[in-house]
Amino acid sequence: MQTTVVTIPTDRITDWDSFHSVFKEVLGFPDFYGRNMNAWIDCMTYLDEPPSGMTNVSVAKGDLLTLRIDNAADFQKRCPELYAALIESTAFVNYRRIEVGEEPVLTLLLNGHF
Repeated sequence: MQTTVVTIPTDRITDWDSFHSVFKEVLGFPDFYGRNMNAWIDCMTYLDEPPSGMTNVSVAKGDLLTLRIDNAADFQKRCPELYAALIESTAFVNYRRIEVGEEPVLTLLLNGHF
């Protein structure tokens, strides 16, 4: 199993709009990205299906994408609702995949002092 790590610049996230802008930019979500957590979950669910066009970043079947969140404690303090949504939505991406017999595809690496 391989793991691809992508760093999310949470220092650029201050509200919902910037949250979705950062993820769209870093992961290459499509132009029709709905800029809400349901759309985020949809895009992330297809990380191992590049033909879907849901992200520009992809992993092979059975591999993982790790979202590296540096200064996670600061992000949690500054944007508690966004931080919680990131945790919950990441878990839901994997739950959704497991429910249909697929492997988890997404992990979080939370760096920083808690």
